[in-house]
Amino acid sequence: MTNDTEGASAPFYLPQGDEVALFEAAAANDLPVLLKGPTGCGKTRFVTHMAARLGRPLYTVACHDDLSAADLIGRYLLKGGETVWVDGPLTRAVREGAICYLDEVVEARKDVTVVLHPLTDDRRILPIDRTGEELQAAPGFMLVASYNPGYQNILKTLKPSTRQRFLAMEFDFPAPAAETAIVVQESGLDQARAAQLVRLAGKLRALKGQDLEEGVSTRLVVYAATLIAGGMALPRAIEAAMIEPLTDDAEVKRGLQDLVVAVFG
Repeated sequence: MTNDTEGASAPFYLPQGDEVALFEAAAANDLPVLLKGPTGCGKTRFVTHMAARLGRPLYTVACHDDLSAADLIGRYLLKGGETVWVDGPLTRAVREGAICYLDEVVEARKDVTVVLHPLTDDRRILPIDRTGEELQAAPGFMLVASYNPGYQNILKTLKPSTRQRFLAMEFDFPAPAAETAIVVQESGLDQARAAQLVRLAGKLRALKGQDLEEGVSTRLVVYAATLIAGGMALPRAIEAAMIEPLTDDAEVKRGLQDLVVAVFG
């Protein structure tokens, strides 16, 4: 869990459509938001950007298989020989009027979604059974969650009763020109080589569901560009940032190297 404090400068984010206006409208009307899209397409960067833009504290929680409701709400801990209550990130966000961002929410245990329900309707309350409190969300509190529909299966999905409590926004990888601009801005690499990396990324993404489980993220393209801008040889930078992270299969890696040659010559 990370807490990005209020007043931080907004990180660079290049809008792809009306997502900024839609998020601002949701924030102004106390509406929860669900972000859907593939890994590494900019969902987390977008939330960080919007929190800074709105001047609100941000609590980011990376959800995982063992994340429970208690991890979000809080628990009693021993401190200096005494048992004291310690708020979890969701509770702190509710008290402070912050944004709480649950990244890959479908990875969390099922009891987590039950806790979210009273925060995502007009009640905007968080019952804390262990302390007997019923917290009313402070002005400015906003719940944002994300997930990757490509990883959904029967065991890991959001129930309709949960999905229909959120506004939903679909994200995808930026168009090539926009992604090139992002790579140039984030890495300092020249536009021509950045455009070639983006072209390679598009070809790698086309292999999703065939040789690759997931396509290369914009984040990894930026990593490759950063290494190249810093003086690393292009083939080594691509191998480290855009091939090795995608697969352990030697044969698949050879095929990806052939793609690199086809793009860069």
